[in-house]
Amino acid sequence: MTSLLSSSPTFAALGVPSDLAAILTDRGITVPSPIQAATLPDSLAGRDVLGRGRTGSGKTYAFLLPLVARLDASGRKVRPKAPRALILAPTRELVGQIHEALQPLAAVAGLTTMTVFGGVGQNPQVAALRRGADVVIACPGRLEDLIKQGHCSLGDIEITVIDEADHMADLGFLPAVRRIMDQTPEQGQRMLFSATLDGAINVLVKRFLNSPMTHEADSAQSPISTMDHHVLHVGREHRVSVLVDLTSAPGRTVVFTRTKHGAKALTRQLNKSGVPTVELHGNLSQNARTRNMAAFHSGVASTLVATDIAARGIHVDDVALVVHADPPMEHKAYLHRSGRTARAGASGTVITLMTDDQVRDVRDLTRAAGIKPTMTRITGSAHPLLAELAPGDRVLVPGGLGVSTPEPSSRSGGSTSSPRRSGGGGGGGRNRSRGSGNGSGNGGNGGKGSGGSSGSTRGGSSSGGGRSQGASTTASAKPSGNGGGSRRRGAQTTSGRSGGGHSPASFSSGRR
Repeated sequence: MTSLLSSSPTFAALGVPSDLAAILTDRGITVPSPIQAATLPDSLAGRDVLGRGRTGSGKTYAFLLPLVARLDASGRKVRPKAPRALILAPTRELVGQIHEALQPLAAVAGLTTMTVFGGVGQNPQVAALRRGADVVIACPGRLEDLIKQGHCSLGDIEITVIDEADHMADLGFLPAVRRIMDQTPEQGQRMLFSATLDGAINVLVKRFLNSPMTHEADSAQSPISTMDHHVLHVGREHRVSVLVDLTSAPGRTVVFTRTKHGAKALTRQLNKSGVPTVELHGNLSQNARTRNMAAFHSGVASTLVATDIAARGIHVDDVALVVHADPPMEHKAYLHRSGRTARAGASGTVITLMTDDQVRDVRDLTRAAGIKPTMTRITGSAHPLLAELAPGDRVLVPGGLGVSTPEPSSRSGGSTSSPRRSGGGGGGGRNRSRGSGNGSGNGGNGGKGSGGSSGSTRGGSSSGGGRSQGASTTASAKPSGNGGGSRRRGAQTTSGRSGGGHSPASFSSGRR
């Protein structure tokens, strides 16, 4: 059965317990999103649910609220190594963000929670499972490892959730998901949420969901009225200066590249040009990913450069601008990247940089995505349109984030590589007044235990309202020099126009 959505009632009217609704109210969430309004009556009643909603539509609370309410109502006691509920997610960042949203809800109900993912030592996760955790939020690979080693049993699972199922398929995780689901009791409740519902997802639905109630919050290609799309036709030699201009405007910016090497190179370029920037891609250690996300959440870094693989794991409020430095390969990636802005009814701008050799590909891409962007040819960073797309005084901080992060060594014999600038820690964020000093502090360390701790909130709050996922401390800014890094639109500064020591095409994949 499929439902179309109507106007949203209150959470109480949908059947959400008052203590859980109060937690949402404390966070400024008083009106259910369309996907929440559609799915909550069925999920709270224990029915299997298949929900489709675009990134940023509120899917996380759509499954967390019924999960906590139903576990609380059942009153069963958790046994060691045998969780009562399982949430599967494709990336470490998404696991952490789901956990952050879950913890205050679970605390009200007296439920214990933990995360499971790779890239960190497994011993803290094993210890947390041994103590007993009501809810486990996991990436499929590490969870399978722990199950095979006898550290976890899924025989007591009452509720299973698969989040971002389409991204699971894109990353090749569906075989592992199927093996995990086969170990959960058939009579348990199962919920699957995804931005798209294609053939690969239908295989999961037919095999594991029992007469699911299907709810679609929107078409996967329907435009968001609060999101403006622009394509800037630029020469390759102008891309870096245009990116510096856009990212040095007030507000948070997420910039996407196709490759991990491109993300690292562009991060270095932006920092050298004076834009406090961090990176997020698969080559980073878990500690570095945690530290960089904490810096971006807190506002210490104003710009995040990420790859497509990392796109689904990013949830940061108030991202004003998304820039496709490299146009994505296919339209689903464009939609997921763009979903970092204009979340939960907020407005946002999406900009794609297009060179002469990319015109046909970008036109095919936007057509497949179902959008009609405004296309403008610009000749450089002094073009007046940039001031309209990213308004406000430009602020540049000499050195950007002046933090050195050791890179993993590929040499044997215990030798280590020398530190290289990675943009991975503290620094003067964009929420500073003109003339303020730039910052260059270290981000907090994300301990190996971050993937396996249970119950209590970790990481503490950070300035600007952001929270770090699994970090023991958040990034802090330390004054390290004069201010005066600002410039007004059109004023030439050496750092603002510099390519940061790399060729203008160095962050692009392929260099066609």
